[in-house]
This record gives sequence, structure tokens and C-alpha cells, in this order.
Amino acid sequence: MAADLTGTYLTLDDGRPAVRFSRTYDHPVARVWQFVTDADELAQWFPSRAEIDLRPGGTIAFSGDPNMPESTGRVLAVDEPRHLSFAWGGDELHFDLEELDDKRTRFTLTNVLQAADTAARNGAGWEVCLSALDAKAQGERPEGPHAGTSAPWKEFYEGYVEAGVPSGAPVPGLD
Repeated sequence: MAADLTGTYLTLDDGRPAVRFSRTYDHPVARVWQFVTDADELAQWFPSRAEIDLRPGGTIAFSGDPNMPESTGRVLAVDEPRHLSFAWGGDELHFDLEELDDKRTRFTLTNVLQAADTAARNGAGWEVCLSALDAKAQGERPEGPHAGTSAPWKEFYEGYVEAGVPSGAPVPGLD
């Protein structure tokens, strides 16, 4: 059975590769902003715990991923409650929230990649993480892990590779 891929591989206007995901959540924008910025909320779906100093130039402390060392990132931009971007490793993550009405928000995650060959790997990882966020947004408990080698990402990875998305980067915890 083929994976249902929700990400799109693209080249940004500045030439950098990226993978992008979009969801619509039945929550006001302020609630979705909490999913993106509150450390306890993030820990339920993001690959690492992320403690964010929510200001441009602020530090983000990443911890809790068994396959990645603790690290720090830097907040690049904040426009509460509509945009947050930060550096994570060599990548950038951009979260854009668009209020559709009083009760619905369009959530867009763009992972700007340091290297194109990470697209399939990262896309597969985000599929798993965003499935956990989807469940959380629906008031459900996510099933299984959303990070690490035991997360069910392999089918997604194979789907991205079959779709021609650049691949070949090492997978933390496996390579």
C-alpha cells in the first residue's frame, strides 16, 4: 500500500530547496499558535522538545530526541500569531498561520533545506510528526512515536523516493 503523501518538494524563489505541508485545523489561530510555540504542546508532535525565546534572535533549546544530540537554534522572525521561523541545524523552519474564520486556521510548515538530498527523509519525518499534530488538533492521542527510528516513517520515505523527491542523506539513528 502506497503512503498518502501530503508534502510538496519545491525550489524557493531564492533557489533553496524546501518541503512544504499545509493543513486546516478547526481551531482559532491563537490556539494553533500555541501548538507551534508552547514547549509542552510542541513536545506532543515536534521531533524534539523546543524551548523557544519567542523574539527575533532568541535562542531555541532542542532536547529529548534519542537520535539527535541536544542543540540550539535561533529565532529568525516572529509575527504573533501568524508567523514563526527559526534555524534548526542547517535548515530553517517556517510556520505560517492564516485565519480562515473565527474557528478555522490554515497551518503551513515550510522546511527550507540545507541540502536537497534531505527532502525525502525530512518529508517522511514531517508526515509522521504532522499526523501526531493532526490527532492532537482533533482531541485524540497520537498513536505511536512521532520521532526517532521507531516512528513509522519508512513507507513515507519510500513514497517520496518513488515520487522523485531528492534523497540519499543519512538517516539519524540508522546510518
